[in-house]
Amino acid sequence: MRLHYSPGACSLSPHIVLRETGTPFELVKTDLKAKRTGDGRDFWQVSPAGYVPALELDDGTVLTEGPAIVQYLADRADATHLAPRNGSIERYKLQSWLNFVSTELHKGFSPLFNASMPEEGKAVAREVLLSRIGLVDRHLASNAYLMGKSFTLADAYAFTVLRWAKPLKLDLSGFENVAAYVARITERPAVKAAMKAEGLIK
Repeated sequence: MRLHYSPGACSLSPHIVLRETGTPFELVKTDLKAKRTGDGRDFWQVSPAGYVPALELDDGTVLTEGPAIVQYLADRADATHLAPRNGSIERYKLQSWLNFVSTELHKGFSPLFNASMPEEGKAVAREVLLSRIGLVDRHLASNAYLMGKSFTLADAYAFTVLRWAKPLKLDLSGFENVAAYVARITERPAVKAAMKAEGLIK
Protein backbone atom coordinates (compact mmCIF):
# COMPACT_ATOMS: atom_id res chain seq x y z
CA MET A 1 0.00 0.00 0.00
CA ARG A 2 1.36 3.42 -0.98
CA LEU A 3 0.20 6.85 0.16
CA HIS A 4 1.10 9.68 -2.18
CA TYR A 5 1.45 12.87 -0.18
CA SER A 6 2.73 16.42 -0.17
CA PRO A 7 4.01 17.72 3.19
CA GLY A 8 1.26 19.38 5.22
CA ALA A 9 -1.36 19.00 2.48
CA CYS A 10 -4.70 17.30 3.05
CA SER A 11 -2.90 13.97 2.58
CA LEU A 12 -1.74 14.40 6.18
CA SER A 13 -5.19 13.20 7.26
CA PRO A 14 -4.96 9.66 5.79
CA HIS A 15 -1.30 9.59 6.81
CA ILE A 16 -2.39 10.09 10.43
CA VAL A 17 -5.07 7.41 10.06
CA LEU A 18 -2.56 4.92 8.63
CA ARG A 19 -0.43 5.40 11.75
CA GLU A 20 -3.42 5.40 14.12
CA THR A 21 -4.46 2.01 12.74
CA GLY A 22 -0.95 0.55 12.55
CA THR A 23 -1.42 -0.24 8.86
CA PRO A 24 1.80 -1.07 6.98
CA PHE A 25 2.36 1.39 4.14
CA GLU A 26 4.91 3.13 1.96
CA LEU A 27 5.00 6.91 2.01
CA VAL A 28 5.63 8.44 -1.43
CA LYS A 29 6.39 12.16 -1.53
CA THR A 30 4.88 13.76 -4.61
CA ASP A 31 5.93 16.95 -6.36
CA LEU A 32 2.57 18.53 -7.16
CA LYS A 33 4.05 21.22 -9.40
CA ALA A 34 6.08 18.83 -11.53
CA LYS A 35 3.46 16.06 -11.16
CA ARG A 36 6.17 13.50 -10.42
CA THR A 37 6.08 10.88 -7.71
CA GLY A 38 8.96 10.27 -5.35
CA ASP A 39 9.68 7.02 -7.15
CA GLY A 40 9.95 8.79 -10.52
CA ARG A 41 6.55 8.19 -12.06
CA ASP A 42 4.17 10.57 -13.81
CA PHE A 43 1.67 11.43 -11.07
CA TRP A 44 -1.06 12.01 -13.66
CA GLN A 45 -0.92 8.25 -14.26
CA VAL A 46 -1.62 7.64 -10.58
CA SER A 47 -4.26 10.30 -10.01
CA PRO A 48 -6.04 11.83 -13.02
CA ALA A 49 -6.97 14.86 -10.89
CA GLY A 50 -3.29 15.49 -10.20
CA TYR A 51 -3.62 16.10 -6.47
CA VAL A 52 -3.05 14.25 -3.24
CA PRO A 53 -3.98 12.13 -1.41
CA ALA A 54 -3.87 9.07 -3.61
CA LEU A 55 -3.75 5.64 -2.02
CA GLU A 56 -2.40 2.82 -4.19
CA LEU A 57 -3.53 -0.59 -3.01
CA ASP A 58 -1.53 -3.76 -3.51
CA ASP A 59 -3.83 -4.92 -6.32
CA GLY A 60 -3.26 -1.70 -8.27
CA THR A 61 -6.52 -0.02 -7.29
CA VAL A 62 -6.12 3.70 -6.58
CA LEU A 63 -8.39 5.52 -4.13
CA THR A 64 -8.58 9.30 -4.13
CA GLU A 65 -10.40 11.89 -2.01
CA GLY A 66 -9.43 12.01 1.64
CA PRO A 67 -12.84 11.31 3.24
CA ALA A 68 -13.21 8.11 1.18
CA ILE A 69 -9.63 7.00 1.87
CA VAL A 70 -9.82 7.42 5.63
CA GLN A 71 -13.08 5.48 5.86
CA TYR A 72 -11.58 2.68 3.79
CA LEU A 73 -8.53 2.54 6.06
CA ALA A 74 -10.58 2.49 9.25
CA ASP A 75 -12.94 -0.19 7.95
CA ARG A 76 -10.05 -2.30 6.65
CA ALA A 77 -8.43 -2.19 10.11
CA ASP A 78 -11.77 -2.69 11.89
CA ALA A 79 -10.98 0.52 13.76
CA THR A 80 -14.44 1.26 15.11
CA HIS A 81 -12.93 3.76 17.55
CA LEU A 82 -12.07 5.90 14.51
CA ALA A 83 -15.17 5.17 12.41
CA PRO A 84 -18.40 3.70 13.82
CA ARG A 85 -19.91 0.72 12.04
CA ASN A 86 -21.42 1.25 8.59
CA GLY A 87 -25.17 1.68 8.80
CA SER A 88 -25.14 3.07 12.33
CA ILE A 89 -26.43 6.56 13.07
CA GLU A 90 -23.00 7.38 14.48
CA ARG A 91 -21.43 6.56 11.10
CA TYR A 92 -23.74 9.04 9.41
CA LYS A 93 -22.80 11.65 12.01
CA LEU A 94 -19.15 10.99 11.19
CA GLN A 95 -19.87 11.39 7.48
CA SER A 96 -21.65 14.67 8.22
CA TRP A 97 -18.51 15.98 9.91
CA LEU A 98 -16.25 14.70 7.12
CA ASN A 99 -18.45 16.49 4.59
CA PHE A 100 -18.45 19.68 6.66
CA VAL A 101 -14.66 19.69 6.92
CA SER A 102 -14.35 18.96 3.21
CA THR A 103 -16.80 21.54 1.88
CA GLU A 104 -16.85 24.26 4.51
CA LEU A 105 -13.31 24.25 5.91
CA HIS A 106 -11.03 22.63 3.33
CA LYS A 107 -12.58 24.38 0.34
CA GLY A 108 -12.97 27.51 2.42
CA PHE A 109 -9.18 27.75 2.61
CA SER A 110 -8.73 27.24 -1.15
CA PRO A 111 -9.13 30.91 -2.21
CA LEU A 112 -6.47 31.92 0.32
CA PHE A 113 -3.93 29.63 -1.38
CA ASN A 114 -4.75 31.06 -4.81
CA ALA A 115 -2.11 33.63 -5.79
CA SER A 116 -4.33 35.03 -8.56
CA MET A 117 -7.30 35.64 -6.25
CA PRO A 118 -7.79 39.42 -5.73
CA GLU A 119 -7.47 40.60 -2.14
CA GLU A 120 -11.12 41.65 -2.15
CA GLY A 121 -12.10 38.08 -2.92
CA LYS A 122 -9.80 36.73 -0.24
CA ALA A 123 -11.34 39.08 2.31
CA VAL A 124 -14.79 37.67 1.59
CA ALA A 125 -13.43 34.12 1.73
CA ARG A 126 -11.79 34.82 5.11
CA GLU A 127 -15.05 36.14 6.54
CA VAL A 128 -17.00 33.06 5.45
CA LEU A 129 -14.27 30.69 6.59
CA LEU A 130 -14.03 32.31 10.02
CA SER A 131 -17.80 31.96 10.45
CA ARG A 132 -17.47 28.21 9.76
CA ILE A 133 -14.55 27.87 12.17
CA GLY A 134 -16.70 29.70 14.69
CA LEU A 135 -19.28 26.92 14.41
CA VAL A 136 -16.57 24.39 15.21
CA ASP A 137 -15.33 26.48 18.13
CA ARG A 138 -18.82 26.63 19.66
CA HIS A 139 -19.25 22.87 19.22
CA LEU A 140 -15.90 22.25 20.93
CA ALA A 141 -16.99 24.29 23.95
CA SER A 142 -18.78 21.17 25.19
CA ASN A 143 -17.01 18.43 23.21
CA ALA A 144 -13.38 17.34 23.30
CA TYR A 145 -13.61 16.14 19.69
CA LEU A 146 -16.00 16.57 16.78
CA MET A 147 -17.86 13.35 17.59
CA GLY A 148 -17.82 13.97 21.34
CA LYS A 149 -15.34 12.39 23.73
CA SER A 150 -13.21 10.39 21.30
CA PHE A 151 -10.83 11.13 18.43
CA THR A 152 -12.15 9.95 15.05
CA LEU A 153 -11.41 10.27 11.34
CA ALA A 154 -13.14 13.64 11.29
CA ASP A 155 -10.60 15.01 13.76
CA ALA A 156 -7.64 13.84 11.68
CA TYR A 157 -9.09 15.79 8.75
CA ALA A 158 -10.13 18.89 10.71
CA PHE A 159 -6.73 19.05 12.43
CA THR A 160 -4.97 18.88 9.06
CA VAL A 161 -7.04 21.71 7.61
CA LEU A 162 -7.01 23.98 10.66
CA ARG A 163 -3.20 23.88 10.67
CA TRP A 164 -3.26 25.89 7.43
CA ALA A 165 -4.42 28.99 9.30
CA LYS A 166 -0.93 29.74 10.61
CA PRO A 167 1.03 29.83 7.31
CA LEU A 168 -1.84 31.77 5.72
CA LYS A 169 -1.85 34.25 8.62
CA LEU A 170 -5.54 33.65 9.32
CA ASP A 171 -6.16 35.05 12.79
CA LEU A 172 -7.81 32.41 14.97
CA SER A 173 -7.02 34.17 18.25
CA GLY A 174 -10.70 34.42 19.17
CA PHE A 175 -11.25 30.69 18.93
CA GLU A 176 -9.84 29.34 22.19
CA ASN A 177 -11.63 26.00 21.90
CA VAL A 178 -10.19 25.38 18.45
CA ALA A 179 -6.70 26.28 19.68
CA ALA A 180 -6.99 23.81 22.57
CA TYR A 181 -8.37 21.16 20.20
CA VAL A 182 -5.47 21.50 17.76
CA ALA A 183 -2.96 21.41 20.63
CA ARG A 184 -4.64 18.29 22.06
CA ILE A 185 -4.49 16.44 18.74
CA THR A 186 -0.88 17.50 18.16
CA GLU A 187 0.10 15.46 21.22
CA ARG A 188 -1.20 12.17 19.83
CA PRO A 189 1.71 9.79 19.09
CA ALA A 190 0.40 8.89 15.62
CA VAL A 191 -0.02 12.57 14.76
CA LYS A 192 3.49 13.39 15.91
CA ALA A 193 4.88 10.45 13.92
CA ALA A 194 3.07 11.51 10.74
CA MET A 195 4.17 15.13 11.07
CA LYS A 196 7.75 14.11 11.75
CA ALA A 197 7.77 11.82 8.71
CA GLU A 198 6.56 14.71 6.55
CA GLY A 199 9.17 17.09 7.93
CA LEU A 200 6.58 19.31 9.60
CA ILE A 201 8.17 18.94 13.04
CA LYS A 202 11.57 17.75 14.26
